[in-house]
Parts: sequence; C-alpha cells; structure tokens
Amino acid sequence: MLYGAVDGECYFRGVAGERFSVRNSGAITVVEGAGNHCCEYMTGGCVVVLGETGRNFAAGMSGGIAYVLDEAGDFESRCNMAMVELEPITGDATTKLSNLKADMLSEDAARLRTLLENHARYTNSKRAHDILADWEAYLPKFHKVMPTEYRRALNEMAEQNADVQPAAGE
Repeated sequence: MLYGAVDGECYFRGVAGERFSVRNSGAITVVEGAGNHCCEYMTGGCVVVLGETGRNFAAGMSGGIAYVLDEAGDFESRCNMAMVELEPITGDATTKLSNLKADMLSEDAARLRTLLENHARYTNSKRAHDILADWEAYLPKFHKVMPTEYRRALNEMAEQNADVQPAAGE
C-alpha cells in the first residue's frame, strides 16, 4: 500500500503487510502496525505506526518523517539506522496544526496528536482512542524517525529563509 504515493491522507484501522509506504514521497498516513520494510526508500510525507513493525524499517529513507509507537522498547533493533536517527517527540500538543506538512523539524507533538485525532474520527479506532485517553503516558513511547540528510537540508533552508526575511517595520 502507498507505493510511490505523492499526496493525500490515509487512515488504516488495522495492520498493513510488508513494504507499507515504500517510496512514499508526500502522503500522510496512520496505520496500526506494519510488516517488514515499512517506509523503505521514503522521500517525503509522514507515516504514523501505532503498533509493532517488522524488520528493516526506514531502509533507504531519505525524506519525510515517521512516528512509531514503541511500547516494548525494542523498535531500534528493527529500524535500519543507516540513514535515520530516532528522536523523542517534542513540542506542545495543545495546538491544532492546519498544515500537517509544515515545519517537519518541530511541532511533532501537535502533528502526532492531530493525526491521532483524525485517525480516531475517521476510523473509530479503539487503539487511537486509548492512546488519546492516556496521552501523557503514551507520548514518551513514540519515536520520531528522521533522516539525517533531510534534517540537514531543512535546517539549511530555514537558515536561508531567515537571511532573506525583512526586518521589522520594513
């Protein structure tokens, strides 16, 4: 599913098979588990996995971000760390994001919560409802999967945009 997806939002109540969201270049999706090779060669978009993943997660992932719930604490052993880093979820979850693709370097908690709320609303997922009901306990169990070169490129773009911003009052 979502092989080469370029745009849109998808919410799946259930577990996907192998190679979920391979070569995703822009779709936003939530799934409750995935098989081997999830997010392989991903170049854009956002994937949320609310359960177990198979091995080789994020192999060749050069863009986009993923949020993975790691209740057992063993996700890193199934993630291909060659091009990505795992980070904690940061930011304030009380704001509602209108653009889920804006500022992929921050606003993680707000983006994740918004996607979980969408997932609960569109699919009536018990899993999403349970996580939202105990948000403070679940939030630290999520990892952000961030490609290292993607972060570098986003940081460079942010710096360039800051350099060309007009001064206040101009």
